[in-house]
Amino acid sequence: MTPTSATEIVCAHSPDSDDAFMFYALATKKIRSRLVNFRHVLADIETLNRKAVDGVYELTAISYHAWPYVADKYVLMASGSSVGDGYGPLVVSARPLEPGELKGRRIGIPGKMTTAFLALSLFEPDFEAVVMPFDQIMPAVAEHAVDAGLVIHEGQLTYGRGGFHAVADLGRWWKKTYDLPLPLGANALLRSLSEEVKAECCRLMRESIQHALDHREESLNYALQFARDMEPALAEKFIGMYVNHYTVDAGALIPRAAQKLLDLGYDAGLIPQKVQVEFVG
Repeated sequence: MTPTSATEIVCAHSPDSDDAFMFYALATKKIRSRLVNFRHVLADIETLNRKAVDGVYELTAISYHAWPYVADKYVLMASGSSVGDGYGPLVVSARPLEPGELKGRRIGIPGKMTTAFLALSLFEPDFEAVVMPFDQIMPAVAEHAVDAGLVIHEGQLTYGRGGFHAVADLGRWWKKTYDLPLPLGANALLRSLSEEVKAECCRLMRESIQHALDHREESLNYALQFARDMEPALAEKFIGMYVNHYTVDAGALIPRAAQKLLDLGYDAGLIPQKVQVEFVG
């Protein structure tokens, strides 16, 4: 097959340092394929969740919480999961609060299809969700526009320097309660793609993640441009939290953890239908 006959795959992911690290080898053409050609599109995770409902992109990052809404169109990839193993999305406030004091509060969230929102809703079902862009949550907390904020991305590491207080670590709560890692984000492929193209996308994704882990320094240097002013040591810590052996291959544990999460969401009336998680590659 000649390069000109390669299938174009629009590959959508978030403009974050951990995703950039993961996709480095593909974005810089260090890994190539004669069968598929990747074109990268960047958007925040809630936008990608909404686009996935309409099946817009061939390969897309999604929240695990979004899976029940897109399972008719997409299959999950065994490579590319972001997993919090004993840590995860953080609820922060401007003044010290006990976890029980979140009841009835206005909490800024990064989208109702995010896994962070699902985890918070399981942790504390009674709160008023105020949807806003993820990077506006901490400013809203500081300005007292909301009582607390649900923080994803690097704010989990930088909240202290802004004078914020940690109220609840949802990944820690999940691990303590269910003895499982918390699957937050995944990559998904359109079901309508040929089996050959799906298999090639899975191979490329796995190799790209492995390349980043094997060539850590150059991959980190590339990812730093997406680190939103984090110093290198902090960016490296954040990437290390969310790109790990679970990211290379979800194995048997992550599907089990994802199934538990979605079953609990369904049982709590937070997810409209029961689904069976399904991985390829």
